[in-house]
Amino acid sequence: MLNRRKFLQVSTLSAPLLSIKNIFNNTAAQTKPIVVSTWADGIQVNNEAWKILSTQGRALDAVEKGARYIEGTQNCCIGLGGYPDRDGVVTLDSCIMDEHANCGSVGAIEQIKHPVSVARKIMETTPHIMLVGEGAQKFALENGFKKEPPVLSNDAKKAYHEWLKKSQYKPEINIENKKGNGPFAPNFFDDGSVNHDTMGLVALDASGNMSGAVTTSGMAYKIHGRVGDSPIIGAGLFVDNEVGAATSSGMGEEVMRICGTHLVVEYMRQGFSPETACRKAIERIINRDREKAKTLQVGFLALNKKGQYGAFAVQKGFVFSVKSNGEEKVYPSKYVFDLGAT
Repeated sequence: MLNRRKFLQVSTLSAPLLSIKNIFNNTAAQTKPIVVSTWADGIQVNNEAWKILSTQGRALDAVEKGARYIEGTQNCCIGLGGYPDRDGVVTLDSCIMDEHANCGSVGAIEQIKHPVSVARKIMETTPHIMLVGEGAQKFALENGFKKEPPVLSNDAKKAYHEWLKKSQYKPEINIENKKGNGPFAPNFFDDGSVNHDTMGLVALDASGNMSGAVTTSGMAYKIHGRVGDSPIIGAGLFVDNEVGAATSSGMGEEVMRICGTHLVVEYMRQGFSPETACRKAIERIINRDREKAKTLQVGFLALNKKGQYGAFAVQKGFVFSVKSNGEEKVYPSKYVFDLGAT
């Protein structure tokens, strides 16, 4: 096992190789406003957020609108059509955070179509940050949200029925790249094994203020009640309006162990670029257990106050989407391991 000093030496030596594999490296500040999001389907999410940002709207409203769009689609990773837990129950996680460090969060909420808006309602009307399970649902119903039964997407339904034949939890790395492009493409094998990803987005508005949101149906076939990093402030999402914002996708337990997005923002506070900040957080995960890291995926995505953005992942395959006045594009993230490639 490499110690930290040797690993950093290897990382430095391999930087040119990584640059050849993924040539993207954003260094110039972008024109405000700008929104960045995880995965290729972030293009559609960004377009929804842009309806707010392009009219001088607030970043908070933009990220909520983007998240609501994905929650309202019929897909296998987010919303009521997402992968169920091992008991066949769909539970949703979401959070939102604004430029004043106000934040709201829901975990393991059931039968509510737009958990991101419940999270915002918690932020704006209660002294709390996070509500979970039945309490979160009760709060939502008391505040005008309607209970809706989950209707699994065809992909999620097929994958779950296949999984039930063996009932083995065996996540695969970057399966979305083997069966399609993006987290909402069919991404399961015949044995029902799946990879599960999250929609996270952060935005900088025309006024120079930042906000972020995350939404997911969580890890497929998880133990009922499991909550990942997505709704945890400082893990799946963190915003500091003086510095920048970050979000994550991948194995939530590993992100929580290092308070990942908070760590990324703190690295940016020290003067590191968004990409370097994400890389250093990924190194924290790898340095703790390099062999274990080869079996999992985590990707961080960051945007700083200047409008610079960047990402880094454990494995090849993590991509992210960007929209500003000057560009609309999906970029591959740099990475450490290429073990999941086909």
